[in-house]
Amino acid sequence: MADRGVDLSALPKEVRDQLAELDLELSEGRRTASSMHQPELLRAGYLLAPLFLCRVGGFRPGVLALLAMGPLCWGPGPNVGPLIICPLRHPWWGNQALSNGVPWVLGSRSDKQTIQMCFSKFRMAYCLRPHRDLCLELRLQFTYIREDKMYCHVFFSQKDDTICKTLHPLKYFSSFNRTSALQSQPETNVCLLQSHLLEYTSVNVVIAFLSLALMCIVRPDGPPQLCKTDQIGEIIINSRAGGTMYYGLPGLTKNTFEVIPVNANGVPIGEIPFVRSGLLGFVGPGSLIFVVGKIEGLLMVSGRRHNADDLVATALAVEPVKTVYRGRIAVFSVTVFYDERVVIVAEQRPDASEEDSFQWMSRVLQAIESIHQVGLYCLALVPANTLPKTPLGGIHISDTKQFFLEGSLHPCNILMCPHTCVTNLPKPRQKQPVGVGPASVMVGNLVAGKRIAQAAGRDLGLIEDQDLVRKHQYLTEALQWRAQTDPDHVLYVLLNAKGVTVGTATCVQLYKRAEKIAAALTEKGSINTGDNVVLLYPPGIDLIAAFYGCLYAGCVPVNVRPPHPQNLAATLPTVRMIIDVSKAGCILTTQSLMRILRSKEAAVSVNIKTWPTIIDTDDLPRRRPPQIYKPPTAEMIAYLDFSVSTTGMLTGVKISHAAVSALCRSIKLQCELYSSRQIAICLDPYCGLGFVLWCLASVYSGHQSILIPPFELESCLSLWLSTLSQYRIRDTFCSYSVMELCTKGLGTQTELLKRSAPQKSCANLFWVLQGTTGPDPCTVYVDMKSLRHDRVRLVERGAPQSLPLMESGKILPGVRVIIVNPETKGPLGDSHLGEIWVNSPHNASGYYTIYGEEGLQADHFNTKLSFGDPHTLWARTGYLGFVKRTELLDASGDRHDALFVVGSLDETLELRGLRYHPTDIETSVSRAHRSIAESAVFTWTNLLVVVSELCGSEQDALDLVPLITNVVLEEHHLIVGVVVIVDPGVIPINSRGEKQRMHLRDSFLADQLDPIYVAYNM
Repeated sequence: MADRGVDLSALPKEVRDQLAELDLELSEGRRTASSMHQPELLRAGYLLAPLFLCRVGGFRPGVLALLAMGPLCWGPGPNVGPLIICPLRHPWWGNQALSNGVPWVLGSRSDKQTIQMCFSKFRMAYCLRPHRDLCLELRLQFTYIREDKMYCHVFFSQKDDTICKTLHPLKYFSSFNRTSALQSQPETNVCLLQSHLLEYTSVNVVIAFLSLALMCIVRPDGPPQLCKTDQIGEIIINSRAGGTMYYGLPGLTKNTFEVIPVNANGVPIGEIPFVRSGLLGFVGPGSLIFVVGKIEGLLMVSGRRHNADDLVATALAVEPVKTVYRGRIAVFSVTVFYDERVVIVAEQRPDASEEDSFQWMSRVLQAIESIHQVGLYCLALVPANTLPKTPLGGIHISDTKQFFLEGSLHPCNILMCPHTCVTNLPKPRQKQPVGVGPASVMVGNLVAGKRIAQAAGRDLGLIEDQDLVRKHQYLTEALQWRAQTDPDHVLYVLLNAKGVTVGTATCVQLYKRAEKIAAALTEKGSINTGDNVVLLYPPGIDLIAAFYGCLYAGCVPVNVRPPHPQNLAATLPTVRMIIDVSKAGCILTTQSLMRILRSKEAAVSVNIKTWPTIIDTDDLPRRRPPQIYKPPTAEMIAYLDFSVSTTGMLTGVKISHAAVSALCRSIKLQCELYSSRQIAICLDPYCGLGFVLWCLASVYSGHQSILIPPFELESCLSLWLSTLSQYRIRDTFCSYSVMELCTKGLGTQTELLKRSAPQKSCANLFWVLQGTTGPDPCTVYVDMKSLRHDRVRLVERGAPQSLPLMESGKILPGVRVIIVNPETKGPLGDSHLGEIWVNSPHNASGYYTIYGEEGLQADHFNTKLSFGDPHTLWARTGYLGFVKRTELLDASGDRHDALFVVGSLDETLELRGLRYHPTDIETSVSRAHRSIAESAVFTWTNLLVVVSELCGSEQDALDLVPLITNVVLEEHHLIVGVVVIVDPGVIPINSRGEKQRMHLRDSFLADQLDPIYVAYNM
């Protein structure tokens, strides 16, 4: 060895002789690598081991260096002494075996019985070819032992600050055979020479003490194709020291232990099976294998590969690291919207403040984006010692990812950045200017084979005798006629929460009570004909009697919901506003409500001294009015219908006597209502269809109505179902909110309920109603993406992005509907989504007043099409829908035209040039996690805001933020700007079960929600 420039004079003579003999035997081929164990050297305190690495262009192993470690001190003191590296020749490689080799030094300790592998401190090392000497300290620490391999973590640290500036701590593995069990895990500092291998970066060198091992690099995905010298791939090994199979897992064994490398053409290279190491590396200078990371830490984002360890190193490089624990960081990727998104989860120190945490997270986001050119999707901080651990104390990445996706991670701080990392969203839709004339639209629909989307109910003139129509021209005459011809017929039955009858009204009783109220109005109210009178009653028979009393007195009734006694501050101002807007001259109410209006609690919210005349109708004297008022014409106003829309607009609609009679006649014919019929009504009786069915329909048709106040269901959920069973009701009228409330906790009875009760859809005032003899409502599945473009495309059930829609009911007799473009006011084809316009004899006469955007609503009741049929007057409903012809046949033998209502036009969200319906997004959000009770969405400065009510523990609040963001992005292709988590009951819902999204938006902007957590997605 002296001819190779290695000084062995420091070794004892017997050791030098042994080394010289070994060198000669290896050179002549008389000794193999597996027979290099020398007991004489071990007894002398030395250990020799071959180092095998793969060379480029071949797979034969070669001994690059023979390490002799020692002599060491045998005692409790530090182990010091020279370390000598003995380069040896091998007949396979000759003298080239040592070219550009990197010598590594290890230490050993021995007692008199066994050899224990360990590391100690050394004072000097001898290198064969020093090149641009750069001294880097390596810190090696044992982690675990498996089979006959010892794995250690190696960390670089810079010693000369003037040479290299960008070295980061890295973790990688080294393995070597152990000759006996380890009893301790000491550490050492070792010096590495040959700086040209580590210029401005950190790489990992495989130290493999494996007998006759073959190593090569293959592509990490797809077939195991051999990589080129400038490519990074997975390291695969062939060695007798490794395992051979997974017990009982033949498929996984073949993929892991029986890998045959192939060339670029897919032809296998040899027949030697290799074992996947799970490590990523490349062939570097000197034919050495360098490890750059683990295969499980490989992240593929937008077609680029990133190493999880590199991201962790960058996160830890953010100074000062006072927020998280080193080594307690998990990096993984989740699939969101057709791509992988990077998520970092770290354990936060207990003493870190929220401000420091967010500052650290913001710096980490900027650092990773600038260094690695990848955006973080989510950065979450969890409390200390809460991440799942492996049996050896590390972080269990797969369990952490599973907890994140399930919403059970329970972070204490979270930062979502979907705007920067989600770059594959479709381009926003650009609306084209309307430059096509009416004739072009008509011709285009004909050429495409599309029919104009319109439908109509039966003709009223061919159904009923005109004499009967004239007899029921006014409801006051109908009630008087029924009181004379059938006085004891029970029209109304009122039930309480226990299902007990608390009030009834026959024809004559209702007529006489109406007369007493009319007389009181004439005497006490000083009311003139045509004055407005407010009816302030709870749901009951008193409300019905007061309505007909106003008609007998010649007044115009205005039905108003009474204030809630426990929430006067929120409900009483609405009552006062309707009274002021309607200019009512009198208030009819009960004695209890009159006391509330004049109480001190009411005085806090309104000025109680300015109430109009209040008449208590509980104990009126038995008097008759001087005369029964009869309107001079049927076009006179019968009553005013006030309601508050979900957008917060208060409107009063004028309903004429002719419209009332036509509507009652259509309902009677559609539902086949006669004197012998019984129906159950569980609707809000203050506006819309609920008021018509509660107060008007029974007097006109003569059927018996069983009244169930909706608020009684709060104390008895089974009230509605038990009433249907007790009275053998075949037809019932209820809202979807009532049906949902009643079916809570009923389990299997829900389907029975749906079969026994007809489905009613009240999309707007009096267009459609599902009758008993009409065809069953059909269900279609439409593509949600097409709906966003105002197109209707039918798909199969279960198709991706499919939305089930149920028919809104059969169109009432005498009603015509047409689908119109709300911007151009032109008719559309049946494959388009547009606004529903209605023409019928019971259309409202117009607005009495509009408290809100008056200019936008001026043409709602008397508007015309821009082309097609410009002479017919239509009423705009403000709802979007479409018409589809079905295979069912109507009474005339023609195919049935089904009307489908999609949503309110005023509530749609215009985002990215597309039209979104809040209900669709809210349904997706409600399915994201079991702790979400209710949700509502609205827009704020072009950002989508999601408000969700948390019904679980507050520690689940931050778990909902990524889940809500994920589901909206996946299903609707929208990025959520703000996620607000609130307590149950915060989202306002009106009496009809409709969400007041605009009120919620106002509360959010005024900072009045008192949220549990607000996440602003960056």
